[in-house]
Amino acid sequence: MIRTLRAPAALVFAAIATAACSASAPSSSAPPSQAPSAAQVRTSPVGPDADQYGAASGYPIGDRSTYSQAPFLVGSLSHMDEIFEGRLIRRAAATSRLARSPAEPAVRYDYRGESLGLDQYLARNPTTGLLIARDDTILVERYQYARNDRHRFTSFSMAKTVTSMLIGIAIAEGRIRSVDDPAAAYVPGLAGTEYGRTSLRHLLQMSSGVRFLEEYSGRDDITRLASDTFWLRGPGGVAAVTQFNERTAPGGTHALGRPVGAYLQEKIWQPIGAEADATWLVDRTGQESTFCCLNAVLRDYARLGLLLAHDGNCRGRQVIPAAWIRDATTVRPDQPHLAPRTATRFFGYGNQTWIFPETWMAPEERRMFAFLGIRGQAIYVDPSRRLVMVHTAVRKLPVDPANAETIALWRGVVRDLGR
Repeated sequence: MIRTLRAPAALVFAAIATAACSASAPSSSAPPSQAPSAAQVRTSPVGPDADQYGAASGYPIGDRSTYSQAPFLVGSLSHMDEIFEGRLIRRAAATSRLARSPAEPAVRYDYRGESLGLDQYLARNPTTGLLIARDDTILVERYQYARNDRHRFTSFSMAKTVTSMLIGIAIAEGRIRSVDDPAAAYVPGLAGTEYGRTSLRHLLQMSSGVRFLEEYSGRDDITRLASDTFWLRGPGGVAAVTQFNERTAPGGTHALGRPVGAYLQEKIWQPIGAEADATWLVDRTGQESTFCCLNAVLRDYARLGLLLAHDGNCRGRQVIPAAWIRDATTVRPDQPHLAPRTATRFFGYGNQTWIFPETWMAPEERRMFAFLGIRGQAIYVDPSRRLVMVHTAVRKLPVDPANAETIALWRGVVRDLGR
């Protein structure tokens, strides 16, 4: 059932959040000067297959038809808001401080019978950014392919987890009555459709039972959805969702009055002390493409992961209700179809979060989860150890078996740095 719904659910929540609004032009402003010195952030002008990614041409930025091709992936996935329209999410007036380890700690991980280190991992994987933090201290921060701490890396489906967090806040504020309400209660344009009849809970859990094909073939439903949203070729808005209206299984086997980006800015981005402006790509109606397309610097992604590692609390302020975080990152006993190794071959699924099998957990805390996006985007979170790993990449395949090596690296991080 997990594969019957992916991207459209998040678009339904965008429609819930806001009426159509015009987009603001992305800002080219860089983060404030609190960035650490070059000696503390390790960067490389190259990475694996650098020539294929356009190193000789300075990693060129593609256009709307070429951004997903290998010669342009590095440039495009760190400049998506220059290729497409995006709404600006302004940084905090006062940046929250992230301390820095005096020395980069050693990390080893086991993969296919080998014991490997961070240098070997980066030499084998097209990683653009890698950041590991524990509590509020950065332990590792590395970049490849001439990327740096001022590039805004795109999220792809990691944005769905952000959308879920905003839904939790909206429920706590009484703007949404219940997670068990049908979507049509908040989006009249969905009345009479299968998505409209589906509860918000089942949409969050990607278990609507509505047919949606996501194969990245160029002819599937995800291609149609991208075309109708941030590619700006179709109408956008609710119309981008209502075209998917065939239910193949039972579900489960304008509330905010402002743009989603503005809600994120007010409720999360500024409260966590984000150091840089972010952007969220929009469709023709000005509605954020909430199934993807948030763009932010690596350290602000880390702040977001740390917020969830602390159950929604940022330095004493409860930004997201702790009960929502726990519900979103735990498989309910009455929903065994969402359990790890059942929902997928490895991960389970919560409210737009990917849940690790219990065998990966610390004995005292049965919870570990991730934000995941195609081409190697990920934020891994271990609440019991207050540990986060942010990974951005330019994998040539949207869904790549090499992601297993990133998971293996995370396991090594938990073992070696989680104390």
